Amino acid sequence: MVGLMSAPQFKHIYGPVYSWRIGRSLGIDPLSGNIKFCNYDCNYCQLGSAEQLSGRQVFVPVESILAEIRALPADCQIDYYTFSGSGEPTLAANLGEMIRAVKALKPGGQNKVAVITNSSSIIKPEVQADLRLADLILFKIDAPNQEIFEQVNRPVEGLKLADIVGSIKLFRKSFTGRLALQIMFTDDNREYAAELAAIARDIAPDEVQLNTPLRPSPVRPLAADDMAQIKRVFVAAGLRVLSVYEEEKKAYEPFNNIATEKRHGKFKGN
Repeated sequence: MVGLMSAPQFKHIYGPVYSWRIGRSLGIDPLSGNIKFCNYDCNYCQLGSAEQLSGRQVFVPVESILAEIRALPADCQIDYYTFSGSGEPTLAANLGEMIRAVKALKPGGQNKVAVITNSSSIIKPEVQADLRLADLILFKIDAPNQEIFEQVNRPVEGLKLADIVGSIKLFRKSFTGRLALQIMFTDDNREYAAELAAIARDIAPDEVQLNTPLRPSPVRPLAADDMAQIKRVFVAAGLRVLSVYEEEKKAYEPFNNIATEKRHGKFKGN
């Protein structure tokens, strides 16, 4: 770790963490890192309530992200540079510029980039253009209809679930990377597994990732048996499925525990 930037100076990157979904992931927060900015206020979110926004803006200069990544040791093993963090990453108006710059840090643009998004901004053409630059996108859909969408995800006024799902379907047809659909199951939506599986089948993702809030959350998680039953519904729909209780978990030691817990929850208790 010789030459590693001191931990307090890392303001925008965190981890690496081991993700059961994508492997060894270096988190990149393109937002402020101090305030949660999002266009949802999901009732299960581990980060608490959000400062809700509907428009995009520049929160962090691209060079600030690059400077922190360059300060990492050369032997830091990373499978994906993952844009996520303290809110919805597609709210960053310079997300596309960031993705290009991070990929270019490795000769031939070989750094793999993932974006974990709540899917809300996919209705915007400029966001679609940014996301096409990524290697992997994890879209989220937690609800089968507008009523449950507003109950669980609590979006900013005017967002329509039907528009979001329709935009993901169209985007899927032109996206050449890997596309995953992630669904957080709680008591609020567990009875809609069949409807959500039908939506997933129409989107045709490379895989579906079934989750329940195992990190500290205002909402209690479903039991392993409940998640196994839900998984069977998705498998019966002909989908490739990963489920949080069944996937391998690996211990990891981030370079900055405080920055990691701020965005990733109490990881040492997981």
